[in-house]
Amino acid sequence: MERTSPAKPRGWRNAGVGVSMFIPAVLIYVALLVVPVIYAFYYSFTEYNGFPTRVPEFVGLDNYRTIFGSTDMTDTMVITAVVAVVGAVLVNLAALGLALLLQRTNRFNTFGRVVMFYPHVLSALVVGFLWQAVLGPQGVVNTMLEKVGTDSLPFLSDPDWALWSMILVIVWSLFGVQLILYLAGLQAVPADLLEAARIDGAGRWRTFRAVTWPSLASTVTVAVITSGISLLKTYDVVVSLTGGGPAGSTKTLAYSILAVSFPQRNIGVASAQAVVLILAAAVLAITVLVLRKRAEDDAESIG
Repeated sequence: MERTSPAKPRGWRNAGVGVSMFIPAVLIYVALLVVPVIYAFYYSFTEYNGFPTRVPEFVGLDNYRTIFGSTDMTDTMVITAVVAVVGAVLVNLAALGLALLLQRTNRFNTFGRVVMFYPHVLSALVVGFLWQAVLGPQGVVNTMLEKVGTDSLPFLSDPDWALWSMILVIVWSLFGVQLILYLAGLQAVPADLLEAARIDGAGRWRTFRAVTWPSLASTVTVAVITSGISLLKTYDVVVSLTGGGPAGSTKTLAYSILAVSFPQRNIGVASAQAVVLILAAAVLAITVLVLRKRAEDDAESIG
């Protein structure tokens, strides 16, 4: 009599389906993210002009010495850090504040959410050109100031003004996504804890500090990391708003990579700059996660 193998449990079938769906996603991730990063690391140790007929020449750490030994590049990294840190703080403060105002569901708040998210729908290049028309030397604001007999303001022509103007424009274009994140996080705050705080007589600030803010820990972590990384790789707004000027005061690292090093065919230097940018994003993410873990440990020890 022929023996038949026992039928496999249904769980095995589900596992097989799950693996078959998981493998394409992994392959796409590796092809589009991991492989380019590996190539960037490789080219960062070479001198290469990008032509297929030219073989990359290994130069060790020379590209990194060029980056950190150049005053122009160190200034660019400082500007990038200022944009990322200050911008992330302003983006998240604006998004959280507006989320607290718009968290109740009604027609006005629904309309407000749509309006606040609208800047993120626009292309970053469009955002830059739009604000160039508003803040430029012949822009709307300065034209109106001249008509009322007031001196025009150097929003984009003075180095200090240009940097802060650019940061505010980037904040305006980015905070819509963080607003949605905070609105979702506020919906997850336990209603019974909020009710208990009201019964105990806690005011709005005390309720926010004791109940809402701890409940938003995960949301804040995600919002800070995503906004910080977006700000680190700021490029489009720089191109269309200031072009990196005046006098390089708004030139970010991403702008230097895409608008300076690559057009000059300095592939090795551009790759080294990209590696520095990747490491900066990793440091930012790890720092935020460590600070959150430390805050949670402190809260548990107090409790």
